[in-house]
Amino acid sequence: MSKAEKTREFIIEKTAPVFNKKGFAGTSLSDITRVTGLTKGAIYGNFKNKDDIALAVFDYNVQQVFMIASSPGDNGKSAVDRLVAIANQYKDQFAGIARNGGCPILNAAVEADDELPVLKEAVKKRIASWKDRFVQIILQGIRGGEIKKHVDPDRYAVIFIALFEGGMMLSKTMGDPVYFHQSLDKMIEIVYTELKII
Repeated sequence: MSKAEKTREFIIEKTAPVFNKKGFAGTSLSDITRVTGLTKGAIYGNFKNKDDIALAVFDYNVQQVFMIASSPGDNGKSAVDRLVAIANQYKDQFAGIARNGGCPILNAAVEADDELPVLKEAVKKRIASWKDRFVQIILQGIRGGEIKKHVDPDRYAVIFIALFEGGMMLSKTMGDPVYFHQSLDKMIEIVYTELKII
């Protein structure tokens, strides 16, 4: 990794929690220089503008959260086990996600909805990718004979994302992880009662 690449990575890592907590509009150049200890020139020597920083930071924040749901043994698990493991891993990691500002997809989606088309497009791509991940796991389960054939993978993928994001929003707003835990417990219940072949 070159010096420029290391500096860029350093800026992203240091500013990631700031953007996730304060949002795009709320994060100033002085916030960025303060947390990185770099000058304005050094920041803009590595990024074209604030939009460029925001997109890089958004991708980084999403990757950090998605890594929580991945485990080395994923490929050896059944589809049902993978879905349940994802819910449980997110529940276990809620405190860390909340401490860093909550779900970056939810945060960016709310802020970018009407005023930041570039960021909105990045959010839409990440939601589509997340949905596809759930769809592929469900299809694996249908092919493997552990998930009912009539199950609509797209529908359940959307339900799972809605449970995750809705639970996160309620828990962050109310300052109580119980909402997030209850939402993901519902996801697990759906997996066992509506998807899994008994």
